[in-house]
Amino acid sequence: MLFQICAGRTPQRGVPTFSDSVPAMVDLLQIMATLRSPKGCPWDREQDHLSLRFHAVEEVYELMDAIESGDDHEMAEELGDLLLQVVFHCQLARERSAFDFEGVARHIADKLVRRHPHVFGSVKVKDVDEVWANWEKIKTAEKHGTRHARPSALDGIPKHLPALMRAEKLLKKARKANLLEPASSRPSRKGKATLARQLFELARQALARGWSAEDLLRREIAKQERSLRRQESAARVTGAVHRARAERLAVLARPTARRNADHPRKSGRKNPIMGFPPSERPQL
Repeated sequence: MLFQICAGRTPQRGVPTFSDSVPAMVDLLQIMATLRSPKGCPWDREQDHLSLRFHAVEEVYELMDAIESGDDHEMAEELGDLLLQVVFHCQLARERSAFDFEGVARHIADKLVRRHPHVFGSVKVKDVDEVWANWEKIKTAEKHGTRHARPSALDGIPKHLPALMRAEKLLKKARKANLLEPASSRPSRKGKATLARQLFELARQALARGWSAEDLLRREIAKQERSLRRQESAARVTGAVHRARAERLAVLARPTARRNADHPRKSGRKNPIMGFPPSERPQL
């Protein structure tokens, strides 16, 4: 299975191979299939994609704790728990003939190769900014014309992100699309501490009034996003009008320029009758 995913990829010098890990991955897939079988575990058999969705979120947060603690043993365990969520969803999808683990792994492997032409192709890049620019161009081209296309610069923000993270994502995308004014000067360390206290105090005030700071911010984000999308649409319409006007003027100017070049009265050359080019003719 995983051997097929790696087929056709020539290992680069100094890059390790991972064939030794394939048996463990196959074992995990087989164990998951057994747990879901008629003779498997009752709890595993009654799960579906929806019932598992928050388990994945919880595993990600536990992995974050392990990473921040610097405990490698804990990190390896939490990565395994997160991998289990991937395998579980793949098994559920396999049972309904939607996709399987090999398809998921193949998809991400191919995507990584496509999105890194400076590593797996002949594209040259100068810095990380060019890497990101290429990534966005390739991603846009891949999604163009599909139901996953993202016509708005504000598309692609997961709706279930925590409110503060979602606000930051929205602001970054809006700034990149020139929908926001440039940020002010970078705050000092003291300014950061002050802002952090203000955020905490806002959460405390919301709680004191019986409100959820999370819900309040989510509602404001939705309001701001609608406003930014209207602003983006208006800018797109204005830009289209300007482009159409410029194209029309260019079309009208081309035959006029050709006629003027052959007509002494319109070309700016001295007119033997009037004695002046049109631009210098005395006003009567």
